[in-house]
Amino acid sequence: MAFSKLKRRAKIKRRIRKKISGTASLPRLTVFRSNKQIYAQLIDDVNGVTLAAASSFKNKSVIDKSKSEQAAVVGKEVAEKAVKAGIEKVVFDRNGYLYHGRVKSLADSAREGGLKF
Repeated sequence: MAFSKLKRRAKIKRRIRKKISGTASLPRLTVFRSNKQIYAQLIDDVNGVTLAAASSFKNKSVIDKSKSEQAAVVGKEVAEKAVKAGIEKVVFDRNGYLYHGRVKSLADSAREGGLKF
């Protein structure tokens, strides 16, 4: 049975989300990437609240950069917001995407920004 990319990603996403969940003290850092933009959120799943978010959408500092460089800027920005909110440790949720390219770039820059996962 042939899976489309979206069905395959949804299956992987369900498998990941069964294992991880975010709390107020240990939020979930989730990544969403579209063809043009990349988004990152720190989510407390217990209370259903987004604690911090960053994206390349309408972000003036990512204009004229490659997509991987945009992801690095977003990762650093979400890490800064998290540290400002008193969050140091997170659980990383790659959201069904493979851990390379833009997702890896965002994760690496978030680590450099002070987040531990």
